[in-house]
Amino acid sequence: MKAIPVSPEQSPLVILDLLFKLKIKDVMSSPVITAARKDSLRTVQHLMRDNRISGVPVAERGRLFGIASIDDIFRALEGGYIDDPVERHMTTQMVVLEDDMPLSFGISYFEKFKFGRFPVLNRENRLVGILSSRDVSASLLVELHNEYHKLEAKLPVSVVRDVNTVTQQFRVERFDFENAGKVAHAIKKILSEQDYPPGLIRRVAVAAYEMEINLVVHSLGGTFTFHMDPHQVELLAADEGPGIPNVDQAMQEGFTTANEWIKSLGFGAGMGLTNIRRNADEFDIQSAVGRGTTARATILLQTGKDAPPQTP
Repeated sequence: MKAIPVSPEQSPLVILDLLFKLKIKDVMSSPVITAARKDSLRTVQHLMRDNRISGVPVAERGRLFGIASIDDIFRALEGGYIDDPVERHMTTQMVVLEDDMPLSFGISYFEKFKFGRFPVLNRENRLVGILSSRDVSASLLVELHNEYHKLEAKLPVSVVRDVNTVTQQFRVERFDFENAGKVAHAIKKILSEQDYPPGLIRRVAVAAYEMEINLVVHSLGGTFTFHMDPHQVELLAADEGPGIPNVDQAMQEGFTTANEWIKSLGFGAGMGLTNIRRNADEFDIQSAVGRGTTARATILLQTGKDAPPQTP
């Protein structure tokens, strides 16, 4: 059973938009109810009971030392050590999120690790929040409610199709996780305003997102160019190194050269290039070590099930 019944691949476009737009800090619970290391498990039990929560981070002055769950309390009650300091029994091998991460990565963490909650740190590694599946679901419901009213305010709608050529270029910086996803969001907005079918918009948005993340994670920075004409959408990501030694190997699902720091942030799972190829009608990647990489994805507009509705 999925912890959160949404995903970038299968959810409606309005959800996809929110997953790219929202950050962890927009959704997390803050301030955080914490315990100190010397507090007893009984104190932690009372914190859980009084605040109706099932996990308590153990932190002092913003520094995170561990986390105690309701299972830890059950074991303490059964084992007769409920008055022990929490530091003896808390979980210290933790998976954490950063507050600037896109919400889509928070959801991928729930899928990957099957935990009920994740502590959230800021850039200074200080505890600033906690993210639970309930936080995600509640926030998405509120955002969907707001989106519904925005759409309702626009009615009646007179759709005007503009099939003229559109070209837009973006600069993407290395390790700029705070802005990761904004290019894909901007491209999705352009297509949505042109009233293209949801299936086509989803394919373009997912391919654009993966290409954008590759620039953030693997390059030294580069440019992302979006071009649309009446026949196709072209996505072009060109970076300034370090290049890919073996493109065929890089195209294999699950292969990654991301370091442990990147992986700890939830990126570099080795699925980006295969996701681009899966969503594009044509995909080409050229790379030279030390010189950079150019990736080009094309999504056709006039053929197949994603073709736009014909103007009478």
